[in-house]
Amino acid sequence: MEIGREDEIEDMSMSMSMSPPSMGSMQIAGSNGFGHNMEFMSQAYLRNRYSEIDIKVEDSETNQDRPLPIFLKFEDVEFKVRNNHAPINNPVKTVVSKVAAQLNVEQDRYKKILKAITGSIGPGEILALMGPSGSGKTTLLKVIGGRLLENIKGKITYNDVKFTATVKRRIGFVTQEDILFPQLTLEETLIFSAFLRLPTNMSRQQKYARVETTVKELGLERCRHTKIGGGFIKGISGGERKRTSIGYEILVDPSLLPLDEPTSGLDSTSANKLLLTLQGLAKTGRTIITTIHQPSSRIFHMFDKLLLIAEGYPVYYGKATESMEYFSSMRFIPEIPMNPVEFLLDLATGQVNHISVPEDILEGQESADPSKAVIKYLQLKYKTLLEPKEKENHRTIRAPEHLQLAIQVKREWTLSWLDQFMILSKRTFRARCKDYFDKLRLVQALGIALLLGLLWWKSSTNTEAQLRDQVGLMFYICILWTSSCIFGAVYVFPFEKVYVVKARKADMYRLSVYYACSTLCDMGHTFSILPSSCLSSITSQGAGELFGAAVMSIQRAGMAASLFLMFFLLSGGYYVQHIPKFMQWLKYLSFMYYGLRLLLKVQYSGDQLYECGSKGGCRPLQSSPSFDTVNLKGGLKEVWVLLAMAMCFRLLAYFCLHRRIDVCNV
Repeated sequence: MEIGREDEIEDMSMSMSMSPPSMGSMQIAGSNGFGHNMEFMSQAYLRNRYSEIDIKVEDSETNQDRPLPIFLKFEDVEFKVRNNHAPINNPVKTVVSKVAAQLNVEQDRYKKILKAITGSIGPGEILALMGPSGSGKTTLLKVIGGRLLENIKGKITYNDVKFTATVKRRIGFVTQEDILFPQLTLEETLIFSAFLRLPTNMSRQQKYARVETTVKELGLERCRHTKIGGGFIKGISGGERKRTSIGYEILVDPSLLPLDEPTSGLDSTSANKLLLTLQGLAKTGRTIITTIHQPSSRIFHMFDKLLLIAEGYPVYYGKATESMEYFSSMRFIPEIPMNPVEFLLDLATGQVNHISVPEDILEGQESADPSKAVIKYLQLKYKTLLEPKEKENHRTIRAPEHLQLAIQVKREWTLSWLDQFMILSKRTFRARCKDYFDKLRLVQALGIALLLGLLWWKSSTNTEAQLRDQVGLMFYICILWTSSCIFGAVYVFPFEKVYVVKARKADMYRLSVYYACSTLCDMGHTFSILPSSCLSSITSQGAGELFGAAVMSIQRAGMAASLFLMFFLLSGGYYVQHIPKFMQWLKYLSFMYYGLRLLLKVQYSGDQLYECGSKGGCRPLQSSPSFDTVNLKGGLKEVWVLLAMAMCFRLLAYFCLHRRIDVCNV
């Protein structure tokens, strides 16, 4: 839907912002616990303290630089996945399973991950999704962030508008794993992101200024010229890498920023600094949602709202600092000094060994384990006490009309295909140049060259035996460059899959641009190494890309490349020149066959004389048994066939890559 110019709508919408909620205080339980003298007051508590979104309009000049505010509401959200059953080989069991399927036993075919979750969050606030492992926190985050779109029930709105492609452009997403190119520096990572994602109406100076502002805002000035690192590459620390991932997303001013376990793997000090950073981002008008497993008590104070999930069901939603009061009102009281986070997670798992529980919960329970009863009781209380108030809040409070219109403005690709190609090609070369010009690879090439030079020292074509030695050298050259190229290319797409999937989910660039940059950078590398073997190398690179794109697994890609390379070598025309007639068609599928013939035609002339010292006198090379199956004249046929094979391999590789990446992007 076209609704005027986006800039005009954004300027109009910037007059509205959220007032950051005041941070309340939360008392950590002492030796006597907390709330022992409190009377049961669930209804009174709920009448005064249920969660709500406060929409306020402020007239402030500072709001002009803030992102478009997003008020998020989610109601009765459910998500289910299909159970993976092993294939049934028994025909009787197959018939029985089909009959059962026809009886629509859905609980056997599907497993519910999320079960009727309701809540809301507005600009300037941080919503924490808490719960034990496997409770559905990350799944809910992906559903809210638009990363999961199938098998979902319920209602999710952004400024009272349903999820669309235009809404997606307003949402960032920080994954738990930091998916960043390890070879690039921190500053290079943000610069390439800025030039790929920021609109074309921004000048280069403005984009550099945006990067500079982001670096300073996240406190990354000290390590801006340090490589990201990872694996065997030394780089920045874990906290700096996480802040870089956040900066990667906030460069484009997302209105909604979901984060998956941002403090995972960080020490308490780094985690605290990271949450302070998120607080600063929220104060600029962003809506922030984060999953978190077991934060410290200091971090817990920084959350504005809390959604506690147990086994896919919500057991609490509301202000984080009032969660203790809510559970105390239901007579769940710690018996020993306890971190509030530990108390909440114990309730979410039903582990109440050091928590006093209302006696009526355990009455009539035959099992010695009260965890199921506790969880069921908390879910029921949420359903009857908290959820109705939140749903009423959804119906009565709506986002301003101009925000509903602004979030529907259509956004096209920020850059043209050619502009994306120019920027992405620079990034691809910068990320791979270390591999291209690796010192170890240079030493390896020089060592092989020295060894070959010594083995074929003063080699000639004077005799049949010497000629066979040179033909063997030509075949080894084919093996050397095709094997190195095919194994160099087969791992590219499996290794870079996570980066491409992340970029595609963010609509960062076209897949065709990525593939063109990737293959042209590798082909340019080949041209600079050995022009005489470039066709065979380019063709083998295409085959490697095809295997990698078709398999998309590092282990299986290597196995596939090894298998097909063995096939190409055996049918290449050196080990077996006179192939049986029923298998002769195989050689026409081998690029080694055409590559070896082309090298021989380039190296030798059929009229060249040899065996001049023998009794029979000089003979032309074409008469040698080594060239029984090779006509040393011409060569254009092999050139065109290799070019055609290289093109076909790459086209098939692109289609396989497109299919694989689209499947991952769903």
